Amino acid sequence: MNEADFIQALRGFSSLIGDDSAVVPTPGGGDLLFTTDFTIENVHFKRSAPARHVGYQAVARSLSDIAAMGGQPLYCLIAIALAPWTTARWLDGFYRGARRALGGCRLAGGDVSHARDFIANVTVVGSVGRGKALLRSGARPGDRIYVSGKLGGWHHKKKIVPRLDLGRKLVGRASACMDISDGLALDLFRLCAASGVAAQLDTVPLLPRATEKQALHDGEDYELLYTVPSGRRAPGFPIGRIIDGSPSITLRGERIRPGGYDHFQQLGRKARV
Repeated sequence: MNEADFIQALRGFSSLIGDDSAVVPTPGGGDLLFTTDFTIENVHFKRSAPARHVGYQAVARSLSDIAAMGGQPLYCLIAIALAPWTTARWLDGFYRGARRALGGCRLAGGDVSHARDFIANVTVVGSVGRGKALLRSGARPGDRIYVSGKLGGWHHKKKIVPRLDLGRKLVGRASACMDISDGLALDLFRLCAASGVAAQLDTVPLLPRATEKQALHDGEDYELLYTVPSGRRAPGFPIGRIIDGSPSITLRGERIRPGGYDHFQQLGRKARV
């Protein structure tokens, strides 16, 4: 089993599963967005990492999901499991970093427990206009493919910058959207699978010293990946187009594997930290 198989199986339990955030209609006329992300010691960070950086990154991961839906973050819950080494000073730094990432999103509570390693689970609730959320399933043949910034994977992107302003600007412009957390190749394949289309890439914009392989397969860029119908203008880097066909990706005419970071495939392997 891989992560895609697992998510597909979960869809048998709920139709809300499958995008960067769950979209839940409200009686007031808008839609709520729900997303949650783990930050785990020795998976996402090492104990030697600055506490403020760990807290910032933990919240920024979830904010990036809200950005990918074109939403506005509203409230945040942070549940933590304390490790034996955790000190009050370290926690103060962690929450200072989290607060810096939150911006206008309000911390609304959480939970505390304990474990062998430090764990944080961040849940963010956001909002978007009724039926306006950007989904993975809207890409159509002829759409242009864009990314919001240069790519290189976790080796070259040390700080997550949630593209909240851009995400909101894409509402009504983009036909599909998601963030790049597990590598351009794997996440674009997921978008193609959700939309029932194929993708042709012409180029991959790279961060300084990054390789194309890292940008395609390493993950942790947290830039937005989106499609825009032909004739519409959009900000960002155009990298290719959507075509008819079963879900697949070619780069400059050569088919590439949809490989990237998959948690199921990392069991027993060295963590990405």
